[in-house]
Amino acid sequence: MNLVFAGTPEFARVALHKLLAAGWRVPLALTQPDRPAGRGLKLQASPVKQLALARGIAVAQPRGLRLDGRYPEDAAAAQSALLAARPDVIVVAAYGLILPPWLLALPRLGCLNIHASLLPRWRGAAPIQRAIEAGDGQTGVTIMQMDAGLDTGAMLLAAPLPIAARASAAILHDELAALGARLIVQALAQAQTGCLAATPQPAEGVTYAHKIERREAAVDWAQPAAAIERRIRAFDPFPGASTHLGETALKLWRSELDSCQSIFGEGCGQILRVDEAGVTVACGSHSALRLTELQRPGGKRLPAREFLRGFALRPGQRLG
Repeated sequence: MNLVFAGTPEFARVALHKLLAAGWRVPLALTQPDRPAGRGLKLQASPVKQLALARGIAVAQPRGLRLDGRYPEDAAAAQSALLAARPDVIVVAAYGLILPPWLLALPRLGCLNIHASLLPRWRGAAPIQRAIEAGDGQTGVTIMQMDAGLDTGAMLLAAPLPIAARASAAILHDELAALGARLIVQALAQAQTGCLAATPQPAEGVTYAHKIERREAAVDWAQPAAAIERRIRAFDPFPGASTHLGETALKLWRSELDSCQSIFGEGCGQILRVDEAGVTVACGSHSALRLTELQRPGGKRLPAREFLRGFALRPGQRLG
């Protein structure tokens, strides 16, 4: 079978690499246009584009795919490239563009999406982060037959994955990327033999993983410590949980629940204790959180012990 791959970030690159290693022929890859990145804001190719070019795969980077949309010339060029590739199936992983009806109907086996959750929980753009933020005990990967809805298509294969107690979004991302790569290879092998069964998603249990916004980074110290600890992990590496000490912004990368209880009347965000183990802060519901890895503007992520050598914090100061 001819396989066209559509994806952009590292999550998708892992899947493409696994497909190529399994011997699949991929004549064309769709990926997002190059974006400015780094301090120099130089245009940078996506991880999928970098791998595709290294393996001699043709690359298309349309800004849109709707023939009647904002970029009809891009869509027409992509359509020509896809028709020439004659895909039997299109594999989609974190591509970043909505597939229009003409594209969904093009391959005879349809478009298969690698989605990083156990559908129908956490449909949408940020399933990894939202699962951690919500305190879910497990997540997983679903291989889905794409339709016109937002992650509403029939489920083809699914595999669960426990969420470790201290897992950040970065750690869980890598685990799910590896799982998704293995699962799509399995799904395609079954599709070749006609053994891939589709199951409609249940109507119960639907949740939406809305896109992570930078404005969400600011920690609300009135929340319970457990909720803040989950959010710090969920927002590592993007956008990074943050707080302020006066006018100075601080990034918070690692934390743990502290047995210290904030005394009634102390303001949330007040520093209760500073030692080599970390910086303990009063939170909502009379709970406390110990910050164990921090970063100041222009600095590096540092364990609390090292951070405090160059940035003094003391009990009684208030964050936020």
